[in-house]
Amino acid sequence: MRAEQASYTDRADEWLVERVRESADDAAFAEIVRRYREPVFRLAVSLLGQEFAPEAEDVAQDVMLRVHHALGSFRGESTLGSWIYRIAFNRALNVKARARYRAPHVSDQALATTPSQDRGPHDQLQDERRQQAVLACVGELPEVYQSALRLYYWLGASVSEIAVLLDAPENTVKSYLHRARRLLHAQLAERGFDAR
Repeated sequence: MRAEQASYTDRADEWLVERVRESADDAAFAEIVRRYREPVFRLAVSLLGQEFAPEAEDVAQDVMLRVHHALGSFRGESTLGSWIYRIAFNRALNVKARARYRAPHVSDQALATTPSQDRGPHDQLQDERRQQAVLACVGELPEVYQSALRLYYWLGASVSEIAVLLDAPENTVKSYLHRARRLLHAQLAERGFDAR
């Protein structure tokens, strides 16, 4: 059985898709899930925000189910990964529209880094206010800029990984990051915070 599993991990996506289509091969679909579930979750978190990680988990599960049901309609006009990420992006946007009206599972304060005990209460309050302003400003950016920033800074994804997740060329991702930073700095300045 292990040799059979190893043969699936070495196979191209196209081969796995054909196996699932032609013989409903569960092992082939399991390999697709293994390859794409975590990147789909990361993409969902990048859109929803880390405070909605449980919803991002639900999106990842839902996307894998949708992929299973829709694999027969996959025409191969794009890579399998791009097709899956597009489904994930759209699904996460739908969830985000509903999630905006609910309180997050974790407060913004819990997401902020814990200030050093050596800092005074005034400095701690300023840091907390700045962190809240950053989160609010990021939430006002266009969706694709939010995703690029969250993937890069919060999830530690590289530009090439973000390019795959957002189905965009690497230079476009660099442009997204540059524009997002510029907009973020301007928004923070309008709120009275320096852009450090």
